Amino acid sequence: MAYASRIINHSKKLKHVSTLLRREHAVSARAFSNCTQTSLTGREDMLKTRLNYSVVERISNVPMPSGISAMSTKLSSTMTGPTFFRECTSSQMRSVRGFSSSSDLPPHQEIGMPSLSPTMTEGNIAKWLKKEGDKVAPGEVLCEVETDKATVEMECMEEGYLAKIVKEEGAKEIQVGEVIAITVEEEEDIEKFKDYTPSSDTGPAAPEEKPAPSPPKEEKVEKPASAPEAKTSKPSSAPSEDRIFASPLAKKLAEDNSVPLSSINGTGPEGRIVKADVEEFLASRGKETTAKPSKLTDSKVPALDYVDIPHTQIRKVTASRLAFSKQTIPHYYLTVDTCVDKMMGLRSQLNSFQEASGGKRISVNDLVIKAAALALRKVPQCNSSWTDEYIRQFSNVNINVAVQTENGLYVPVVKDADKKGLSTIGEEVRFLAQKAKENSLKPEDYVGGTFTVSNLGGPFGIKQFCAVINPPQAAILAIGSAEKRVVAGSGPDQFNVASYMSVTLSCDHRVIDGAIGAEWLKAFKGYIETPESMLL
Repeated sequence: MAYASRIINHSKKLKHVSTLLRREHAVSARAFSNCTQTSLTGREDMLKTRLNYSVVERISNVPMPSGISAMSTKLSSTMTGPTFFRECTSSQMRSVRGFSSSSDLPPHQEIGMPSLSPTMTEGNIAKWLKKEGDKVAPGEVLCEVETDKATVEMECMEEGYLAKIVKEEGAKEIQVGEVIAITVEEEEDIEKFKDYTPSSDTGPAAPEEKPAPSPPKEEKVEKPASAPEAKTSKPSSAPSEDRIFASPLAKKLAEDNSVPLSSINGTGPEGRIVKADVEEFLASRGKETTAKPSKLTDSKVPALDYVDIPHTQIRKVTASRLAFSKQTIPHYYLTVDTCVDKMMGLRSQLNSFQEASGGKRISVNDLVIKAAALALRKVPQCNSSWTDEYIRQFSNVNINVAVQTENGLYVPVVKDADKKGLSTIGEEVRFLAQKAKENSLKPEDYVGGTFTVSNLGGPFGIKQFCAVINPPQAAILAIGSAEKRVVAGSGPDQFNVASYMSVTLSCDHRVIDGAIGAEWLKAFKGYIETPESMLL
């Protein structure tokens, strides 16, 4: 009897086990979906507290029918162990990935415009390499995006199908994060996104437009019905936008001459537009139209012929950055003439070795970049940038080289130029210049520069110029052309001929004082006029 009564008491408690387990399952699911870390042992302890015994232990200790035993084992297995955590986590991920503005849409992913450079805020779609319906895999290129620096390939991050292209090829000024495409996991879901519109494009605009016009209409309808005084107050205010009072003859005359009544001021009773008002308006408009051609014929100025060229993304960014530079950076300029005879002699010797070994020739620009990098290592104050809190002095010497292309001005970077040989610098400059002309530079090709060199002397024969600092850098070196000059010799009547090159250093006075800039130019001139020292 004692054994039987014990079984009956336990069976009464087990009646509520399924209800309590469902409650704990819901509590745990909510806890995991809210990203709280509830331990599995904590949930088991909670059950022990509510039931005053361990479910698994008590069930295992009491002989029960096979069906109840199987059910309890299944419940205990689903409530414990890592399987439950994986199910809750995967459920949460599915809900995030499958989120959409319409409940009838299958799981999908909205692909936004990525930020492909540190300064990018918007981009253009240059070319789609995948079509709607194509299967995509991680690492495959979806499209080419024109950023503020170059045209960059945008790769797919997950496997699936391209269901919808939201921003077509040639779309411009797409903000970073704005949806450009939709991908789905299953091929049969592609058709469901044929007329899909991202929620971000339509969501915020609709609620703002609807409530604005509705209150004024209700006021205008209610006022005449509730208060007769509204009729007497109309002459003091202009006619409402919904209704313009005009005589039938005035309406007919305005309609025949395609004149909007809203542009005519009424002088009739209660501000009503009459025929005389329309005739006066037509007369004044006729005087204006006849006066305009007379001015053109009197001045006899021929019409200008022009073509409007749309701004490219690189042109807009270059314009904004250089305008910001001239407006906010206090520029000053230091110019020095350097004798380049010894440098030209060393270049000839090195090129003879290069030709013998099958290497590329070394240019004057390569020697200038090397000399500038070594001078920055000797005077590191010029290898810095300004911030509102501090001056950041860089340990790496990364030289940006200005390259002019049909698309605009690019400044790819030669990293650690002070540690590289002349042949290596020359190869990198040629490779980066070719990528710039092909508009295929990647962010790592132009990000991270600490100093810029701009050479207009060799290619264009410019004698001397002042360059605009490339923010956030603190200096830029402008290279002019080399020219032969007659210089005084050692004797009173002795004269020599030498080649001199003018260079101008543009400095940010917040970072580089005049003496520091002069010290840097002195070091640079020393390397140019004694080029053997660059090989040490």
